[in-house]
Amino acid sequence: MQVGATMTTKGQLTVPKEVREALGLEAGDRVYFTVREHGAILTKAPDFLDLAGSVPVPPELRGVPWRRVRQETWRARASDRG
Repeated sequence: MQVGATMTTKGQLTVPKEVREALGLEAGDRVYFTVREHGAILTKAPDFLDLAGSVPVPPELRGVPWRRVRQETWRARASDRG
């Protein structure tokens, strides 16, 4: 699919409806432009909340605040480097 759009004097583009529908874009979604030698690729940024539950959490870490997990991990790595 190739669909055109016109840039405004402020550098803004309206993403055509066909493209929004194809990418599942909605108001507030973020997109990335990957610049290539002869053009650019527009992709929808992943919603990391969609990944929730995709990584198993060991039972001993369930319900533990993320900040504490990070601190303990940093301490363990520092002691491993000794």
